[in-house]
Amino acid sequence: MSFIYLDNIAGTKPDPRVVEMMLPFISEEYGNPSAHFYPLGRKSYVAVEEARKQVAALLSANADDTIVFTSNGTESNNLALKGVLAVLKDKKHMIVSEIEHASIHNLLAKKVGEGYTYTVLKVDTNGKIDLDDLKSSIKSDTAIVAISHANPEIGVIQDIEGISKICEDKGVHLHVDAVASAGFLDVDVNKIKASTITIASQNIYGPRGAAALYIRSGVQLKSLLDGGHQEAGYRSGSENVAAIVGFGEACRIAKAEMKDYVPKIRSLRDQLIAGLGASFDFLHFTGSLEDRLPYHVSFWVEYIEGESLLMSYTQSGIYAASGSACSSNILAEDEEDLIASHVLTAVGVPTDICAGSMTMTLSKYNTQADIDHVLEVTPKIVNRLCEMSPAYNK
Repeated sequence: MSFIYLDNIAGTKPDPRVVEMMLPFISEEYGNPSAHFYPLGRKSYVAVEEARKQVAALLSANADDTIVFTSNGTESNNLALKGVLAVLKDKKHMIVSEIEHASIHNLLAKKVGEGYTYTVLKVDTNGKIDLDDLKSSIKSDTAIVAISHANPEIGVIQDIEGISKICEDKGVHLHVDAVASAGFLDVDVNKIKASTITIASQNIYGPRGAAALYIRSGVQLKSLLDGGHQEAGYRSGSENVAAIVGFGEACRIAKAEMKDYVPKIRSLRDQLIAGLGASFDFLHFTGSLEDRLPYHVSFWVEYIEGESLLMSYTQSGIYAASGSACSSNILAEDEEDLIASHVLTAVGVPTDICAGSMTMTLSKYNTQADIDHVLEVTPKIVNRLCEMSPAYNK
């Protein structure tokens, strides 16, 4: 291919073994898993249950825990939070970090109209929350804490085991969005004592259209949908069997091979960070460089508009992102300027250049030649755009 793909946080290229596993369930194995009393449906049912075991294995889940298949991370996050709140009707307080995904923040904002309150934990310039702040924010009517394992926009990893220990000690539900981390970090439910955890297929070399919510044994949720019995009653409706099967295979591969591909990705990431950092003193990385996803690089450049930087990379055959996949198309009221990312403003990036941030996320398919090309063309792009900027002082 004539391009370099560095937007893997938005979705990874499916592993060929995943695609091969899915194909029969798109064509000849079209039975409905609920109709498992005859062979055609039974094959689909068995395949879905095998995928469920593969997802559970990636998380080191126990036999009495539950894996519920959903369509995406947003749905899983909504099921976790709304499901818990619907059960704990006498608890009206929630806690989140200020850099959570839109599926969390937008949900909480709507819950205020239903009598709920919430506390937003600040992050430092490295993108980390303070565990003492979390501990002091938990109240007698706190229903749930929602903290992402790692942020997709700036790549920062939270001390999720420490967070889960606090919530466990306080007897408060913890929901962890692990979409950005599963398949690249150890997401072990025996170490992360969360009530619920979200992971998604498209971020671990599986297909779009499949995700999962892990539910710890003993945790009660109310379903968001009224319907049939599918997914233990948590998510009614016919399953997307092909996507689920692909998701399961992606989890199997990740469990077996992440020890091999993660060090390779991290090495390429480190070269990219070192090379970019050495090129300009007005290029600034966002978030911690130590506690960072092994595939993640994010930065902003003074004097340069993000759209121009993004377009220049695209014209050079480098596909990256400005901001996050879920916020990059949100326009301000004048429909010309992008709304400043709440994640970037939280870590101290000036509001007027938040749309100028870049996120480059690698995969197991990236090569040394890809990194070399990015480091070769970046100075040319930046220097050309700086020359065009009235704010740039030579």
